[in-house]
Amino acid sequence: MTFTLNTPRSSALTSGLTLRQAVPALSSLVKVPGFMGKHVWPFAEGAQGDGGWYVSYRQDDQSCSLQVFVWPPGTATRIHDHTSWGAFCCMVGTVLEERYERLDDGSLQDHARLKKLWVMRWGREDGTSTVLPYELGIHRISNPSRETAISVHLYGPKLGDIDGRDYEPSRDYVCDRQDDIEAEDSGLLT
Repeated sequence: MTFTLNTPRSSALTSGLTLRQAVPALSSLVKVPGFMGKHVWPFAEGAQGDGGWYVSYRQDDQSCSLQVFVWPPGTATRIHDHTSWGAFCCMVGTVLEERYERLDDGSLQDHARLKKLWVMRWGREDGTSTVLPYELGIHRISNPSRETAISVHLYGPKLGDIDGRDYEPSRDYVCDRQDDIEAEDSGLLT
């Protein structure tokens, strides 16, 4: 697969990318003025006051998915994992990433006990965050600031039929997510 972006200087991401290749590919892509001008900067100010986070741009096939997320102030994902590797960098504002570890062995259906491992604020100069599939990439991304944030994400191929899982630590609960996380629910911080 090749992503051919409609930019003055075309950038391509080739099929079969590994996570190791995704980080430099994503870093190169966000330096393409045409990509940023068409898919990032137009959303930098227009998202103020929107109810939830959303994907403003998406291009994908079976091997990779490139997405641009817009994070109005106060928005957040659920705590979740993916059935693929992933990488993202924040290009406008900052986002907060919370990373979790699963403490149980996964033997009980719909049950997961989590522990927060770390929290990091990601901005344009902070580089790229990466996640591995399933339990090795449980996280939550939010924008607790008063300014809009925009991040660019690159995901590898799904390793299963589901898109990932959503976690609810207050109830030690986990459930499969059949639809893409961005299509399923955009939410406000609670």
